[in-house]
Amino acid sequence: MAARMTRGAAAKEAAFLAPLNEETPPQQLSSPPATPVPSKKKAVLAKKSSKQQSTPKMKTQEITTNAATPVGTGRKRKRAGLVKVEEDINELPHNLGKVITASDGNVKDEVEEEVEPPLKKERARKPAAKKKDIKDIDEIVAKATATTDPAEGSPTKKSRKAKANPYGLTPGETPYPDWPHPTPEECQEVNDLLSKVHGVVQAPKTVPAPSTTVSGCGEVPSILDALIRTLLSAATTGANSSRAFKGLVDSFGLLKEGIGKGSVDWDAVRRADLKDVFEAIKSGGLAATKSKRIKEILEMVLEENKARRNALVEAKEAGTPKGAENETGNQKQAEITRADEHVLSLDHLHALSSDEALNTLIKYPGIGPKTASCVLLFCMQRPSFAVDTHVFRLCKWLNWVPPTKANRNSTYSHCEVKVPDELKYPLHQLLIRHGKTCPRCRAATGEGSEDWDKGCPIEHLVTRTGKRKSGKEGLMKKKKNKKGKKGAESEEESEEESEELVDEDDEEEHADEESEAEDKE
Repeated sequence: MAARMTRGAAAKEAAFLAPLNEETPPQQLSSPPATPVPSKKKAVLAKKSSKQQSTPKMKTQEITTNAATPVGTGRKRKRAGLVKVEEDINELPHNLGKVITASDGNVKDEVEEEVEPPLKKERARKPAAKKKDIKDIDEIVAKATATTDPAEGSPTKKSRKAKANPYGLTPGETPYPDWPHPTPEECQEVNDLLSKVHGVVQAPKTVPAPSTTVSGCGEVPSILDALIRTLLSAATTGANSSRAFKGLVDSFGLLKEGIGKGSVDWDAVRRADLKDVFEAIKSGGLAATKSKRIKEILEMVLEENKARRNALVEAKEAGTPKGAENETGNQKQAEITRADEHVLSLDHLHALSSDEALNTLIKYPGIGPKTASCVLLFCMQRPSFAVDTHVFRLCKWLNWVPPTKANRNSTYSHCEVKVPDELKYPLHQLLIRHGKTCPRCRAATGEGSEDWDKGCPIEHLVTRTGKRKSGKEGLMKKKKNKKGKKGAESEEESEEESEELVDEDDEEEHADEESEAEDKE
């Protein structure tokens, strides 16, 4: 009995047999599906594709025509032959229709937003912003380094100003604020230990009368006397500087009367030929340099005395010389009288503060902080911690200043703040005595030197640094100094103390004079 076939099964069988007899063209949908709105990414592709619409290209593609395959059958579909079909480059795959161009709908705005996103605009603006910032900075720097000419009103480049003092001093402040030494207790300890060996030192209550045979380091009433005496003592021995000063007294004489009685006639020295001044002090060493410095200082003092005299006579408020407000009427009259009598003087510095007086003194040629400090300490009787080569060396060994950073001038500024005023005079004197005589703290000694075994009263406080001499070398050096011609106590002292005297133009003269200096005494 034949199987019963339903109508649905018959239709499926007929549909299956139909392709076997003739080829069936690809079926077309009665109407294409709705075209979806492309995403932003596809819109970007659409814009790029729209530029190519003017030159469409033909593409050959292998098309496979598939016959309708009944559902649930296991037969394979028959592959049709190759057919060349013209394809529009704007046709989307899967019969989704043509690409929507940038001119359709609101896609244009979306495409523009995608092409120029805010991030890219920010990146484009950054270089311009940097250039503007650089320009603004350049303008600020230009204004900061320019000053306005009062006459023309135009900005001009500011020239570097000279330092208020050429030695980098810091009055009232230490250049080493983080360095705790020396404490008042440390200063007192060193003072007590050295006093047991070298004797107790106290500052005199009054300044002694000037000596005509001993130059000293400023222990005289006249400030100008003290200044030149101290200058003569630089980079040489006391005996040599005393001979040089006596040469000035013998050559130019003393004032016999008047306000400057007993002082060297400095106006006669000023009016003398440079050669005559040189001959007068040549026994003291560095005569060529020192004679020029003395002449230059005296010329400056003369001009200052004239200016102060005129200001005091006119008694104009705007023209009142510095320090005159601290002088009595008699002191002002004495200053006028000295100028009228051609008596050169710097005694008006008594009316200034210690810092003002020191800054005034170091402006003179050949006068540095050490010389100015000695004038303050010995002549003006102001507390001041003068630092010579011996004081400097011992301050480093005592760790009172950073040993590898400090120089003589910074040591002066630091100790001027740290050392108590009442100990500045005795410590200055005691450190010099100790630095000259101690077998272990002299500049040119070392282990094995003569008298090294005698020890040192501050041995437990010092850390000696720098080059040291062996015993044999130290002894040979000592003998050589006695036989040879050398003006300073040691090479170190000569070099350091002559720095204040010698300018670049005088280096050759200084080198020649060192070899002609007197024997060490």
